[in-house]
Amino acid sequence: MNKAKLTETIASKTSIHKKDVEKVLDTFEQTTMETLKSGNEVTLTGFGTFSARIRSARMGVNPRNPKEKIQIPQVIVPKFKSGKNLKEFLK
Repeated sequence: MNKAKLTETIASKTSIHKKDVEKVLDTFEQTTMETLKSGNEVTLTGFGTFSARIRSARMGVNPRNPKEKIQIPQVIVPKFKSGKNLKEFLK
């Protein structure tokens, strides 16, 4: 499901205008990204937790030249840990 379909589905289930739903989703995305960037987590109880983790620097292989080793730098990546209700629902 893409964002447009999600917006349409939420609008039809809640009888809120699609433009308002889209604005809420955009605000949620922006707020979540800003919160993760500041080093905090976003927890939706029962659904899951969004967090940012550091992936350590490591040695890798150059895909163009497999014999050549390259240094892959440390990077911050997003992580999602599902909550109990989501896990139970999917079983």
